[in-house]
Amino acid sequence: MKPNTQSLFLLALFFGIHSVCTANNTIVIKGSDTLGAKMVPQLAEAFKANMKKLGQNIAFEIAAEGSSTGVASIIDATSEIGMSSREPKAKEIAKAQSKGVDMKAITVAKDGLAIVVHESSPLESISLEEIEMIFSGDITDWSAITLQSGQISAYTRNTSSGTYAVFQKMGMSSRDYGADTQKMAGNEQIAAEVAKNPNGIGYVGLAYINTPGIKVIPIDGVSPKASDYPLARPLYYLIDNNKELSDLANSFIGFSMSPEGQEIISGVYFLPLY
Repeated sequence: MKPNTQSLFLLALFFGIHSVCTANNTIVIKGSDTLGAKMVPQLAEAFKANMKKLGQNIAFEIAAEGSSTGVASIIDATSEIGMSSREPKAKEIAKAQSKGVDMKAITVAKDGLAIVVHESSPLESISLEEIEMIFSGDITDWSAITLQSGQISAYTRNTSSGTYAVFQKMGMSSRDYGADTQKMAGNEQIAAEVAKNPNGIGYVGLAYINTPGIKVIPIDGVSPKASDYPLARPLYYLIDNNKELSDLANSFIGFSMSPEGQEIISGVYFLPLY
């Protein structure tokens, strides 16, 4: 959706953008690589363009280092908006409360954790049970589930990633990852490693499923974009509900959830809210 003069005016009126008046026109956002690598930067660029047409220049500081850092940034008040691909943990909520922070998670989009293999793999579908056995280390050779043989290289996110925890819960029945799984800093790194390794398997967000050299494998025949996909999860903005957001940050959240923002979210292959 390309904003015209009327839509810009309505957006300003609805979200109060025209009345923004702040000494520091910078929005600081920290957290999940899943949100922060592609989706949030593209939302930020569109938001900046709209604001410029309304006569205001703004800037963003976006640090995409994992969901745990997004949670910590709200607890420690180092960002106004945190990004997370998982819900805050009970111990994180307790820590926040001890510091007077009421952490609120706002669903901004949905994502599917796609299972990806090398494009040459004969694998065409995989079950949740097989996923669990591969990533927990019970299965170590492809000959156990395909006609292909070879040592399986399983790539995962690192422990600071919300995706790491969500996949462990939803795809592995909360079992521990196998000792030989290889931890990567982000979705892009997993996709790149699988694309280079004919024996590789990993999981990535939908924004990365078109990486050259990889193939998406349905789970029990269900595509990651289907409504009943078993590894679907919401994506969140985090805020401190006890602290008033700046007009800019509040407007950016509203823009992310507007029709224009949701169209941008669809454009990077995440699932919009509506």
